[in-house]
Order: sequence, then structure tokens, then C-alpha cells
Amino acid sequence: MRESHTTRPVVRGMAKDELLALPAAVDLGTANRALGLGRSKGCELAKCGQYPCRVLRLGNSYRVVTAELQALLGLAA
Repeated sequence: MRESHTTRPVVRGMAKDELLALPAAVDLGTANRALGLGRSKGCELAKCGQYPCRVLRLGNSYRVVTAELQALLGLAA
């Protein structure tokens, strides 16, 4: 008998209302999702200073400035 594997659907991108409700800075994973980037590619871009908007390095983690992320996506207030 074959086992069936259930997989979660991959959710890419964010709705406009989600983007507008973000705090002042978000983790790299959230920014990657908003931009439709995969985890590995987003981390690679952040590490080499090539992320499409400003990234803040805080210890071992990265934070992305939400205002710049929204401007990049054409949602600047």
C-alpha cells in the first residue's frame, strides 16, 4: 500500500492589505514572501548586499525596512 504525502500549498506574495499592515521593519522571510523570493535567494542577496531594498543586520538576523519594501512594490504612501 502506498503512503500518500500531504503537502502544504506554497504561498508566494502578499495581498496589498497585508503589505500595508506590516510593522516598521520585518524579518527577511516576510520580505522574501512579499517579493516572491525563495529563502535561499533572499538570504544570498542580503548577505552580499544586493537585496532590492535596505536590510538591517541585527546580530545574526536581518530586518527589512517596510517603507522601502512598500515603495519598491509601488505602495508608497
